[in-house]
Amino acid sequence: MSIAFRIRVPILLLYAWLLAAPAHARVGEAEVREGPRGGPCFTITAREARLGTPDFQAIAVTDGAHSVWKMAMPKDHTFPLTAGMCVPYGGRVAALPRTVSAPLLLGRVYNVRIDARPGNGRAAFAYEARFCVARRRDGSAVVHQVAERDGRRAVACVAPEE
Repeated sequence: MSIAFRIRVPILLLYAWLLAAPAHARVGEAEVREGPRGGPCFTITAREARLGTPDFQAIAVTDGAHSVWKMAMPKDHTFPLTAGMCVPYGGRVAALPRTVSAPLLLGRVYNVRIDARPGNGRAAFAYEARFCVARRRDGSAVVHQVAERDGRRAVACVAPEE
């Protein structure tokens, strides 16, 4: 057997496995933005929405070590989560099971995880992001999504330049 054949076969097998891997094995990117009533609001990015529409199941916000808020849909109810809608921090929908939301501290970095049923397309089973509430130069507060830099997670909470 030639060396080219021995290398080509494992590469083809790996490629076939990646194509056949279930969509629910993927963690997608969540988006955090300022909600309509102030405070953070959570959804999926527009890029993720183009891959498929997941069915919302649950959401959890942590400060790294402790849960500060979570909400879950009853098992027999769900709704499609699109990039155009968002779930506000504190879950102001009275009919949904949720915990009481803790106040978000200025400058602290939080993690959000949205659990979903993949639905159609290549939608993920979960979406994650990091965010903080930063103080602007004028003293007001703004919700800010904390991005990765050079493949590393940034830990500083700095308001974007206006």
